[in-house]
This record gives sequence, C-alpha cells and structure tokens, in this order.
Amino acid sequence: MLRETGNLFALGLDIVRGIFQRPFQLREFIQQSWFIASVTILPTALVAIPFGAVISLQFGSLARQLGAQSYTGAGSVLATVQQASPLVTALLVAGAGGSAVCADIGARTIREEIAAMEVLGVSAVQRLIVPRTLAMMLVALLLNGMVSVIGVLGGYFFNVVLQGGTPGAYLASFSALAQLPDLWVGEIKALIFGFIAAVVASYRGLNPSGGPKGVGDAVNQSVVITFLLLFVVNFVITLIYLQIVPGKLD
Repeated sequence: MLRETGNLFALGLDIVRGIFQRPFQLREFIQQSWFIASVTILPTALVAIPFGAVISLQFGSLARQLGAQSYTGAGSVLATVQQASPLVTALLVAGAGGSAVCADIGARTIREEIAAMEVLGVSAVQRLIVPRTLAMMLVALLLNGMVSVIGVLGGYFFNVVLQGGTPGAYLASFSALAQLPDLWVGEIKALIFGFIAAVVASYRGLNPSGGPKGVGDAVNQSVVITFLLLFVVNFVITLIYLQIVPGKLD
C-alpha cells in the first residue's frame, strides 16, 4: 500500500516536471481536450440541473423554517459554487475522461508500446501523459464554470417558481455571503481534481495486471480510487479555505 502510494506520488512529480519540458505536445493536448470535453459536456450539464435544484429546494426549506429566507440565494450559491460544482465536474471528468485515459494507456502498456518508447529514449510521461493531464485540468476548469452557472440558474428557478421566493431577495442576498474568493476556490478545486484524476488514471493504465482483463480492472480501480481521493482532498481544501477566509457574517 505504501509502495503504491509512493509510486503514485512519484508519477505526479514526473508529470509536473514534464509540463515544463520541451517539446510540448500541442497537437496531442488539443485532441485530448476535445475528446474529454465531448464525452463529458452533456452528462455534466444534465447532472448540474438536479444538483442545483436539490440544493436550492433543501436550503430554501430549511431557511424558511428558520426564518432566514433572505439568505436563501446566498446559501444556495455558496453550496453550488464551492462544493457541488467542483465535485460534479471532477466525478464526471474522472468517470468519463479518466476511464478513457486509463483504458488508452493500459492498452498501450499491454501491447508494449510504452516499453518500446522507453527503449527508443522517448519519455512516455512527456509524450502521452502530460498532454492528457493538462487536457483534463483544462476541461475540468471550464466545466466547473458551466456547472456553476447551470446550478445557480436552476436553483434560482426552483426557489422562485416552486417555493414562491422573491426574485429580488434571492439576487440581493448574493453580496451578503457570496464573495469572489468563493468562485476562485471552486476553480482551484476543479484544477486540482482534474490533476488527481489524470494522475490516478495514468498510473493504473501504466500498471495493469495481466492482459485485457487487467486493463478493465485497472479502469474500475482508477475510478474508485479517484472518487475516494477527491472527497478527501475536497475536505482538506475546504478546511484550509475556511481557516483563511473569515466568516461572511463578521
């Protein structure tokens, strides 16, 4: 277990170093960005709507019971932008894009393409993994913005239309709790989550166990491991952010 963790961390460091090495595989980066975006945009948009609705309805009901309807908008936006959007984006990027990356790298590994590249003096990390990692980070960053917008609009619709909220109060409460750093922390989370998903997918793809079945098992393992890491990292980032940024009501 410790050896696997160390190897995963070492691959992450190799990827970071490979980002600054030349030549940069621009064509591969563009192709991978387009592919990952094409398989994640529609599912992410469809998942963002019910996420925003559930958060808005639940928070709106709680706020009404506590007599704090004026903070419904700000609370819904904070929950969506800070927590829901990065997690939804990361889970779908890891589930769709990460599994595809793991399957691709794993297939190349069992066909000994990776070993042939190393024999020829070509770094597989720089040639294959770095472009895919940057592509997943870029797509996660852009999708997080899309999910935030869709989630906020969905929350506004369900709160105002279904719960009888006041549009003006919903919009005016944004400035009471929501701040620009809340958006930045969501974008930073999306970047980090995209990096983690790419590292885990690449690592499992580089280390499949025994033929095509091993590649399939590696894909499943990469998704599960990524999901577990995302929730742990999300907790740590949120804890650090809340320590750095004081309470909004101070």
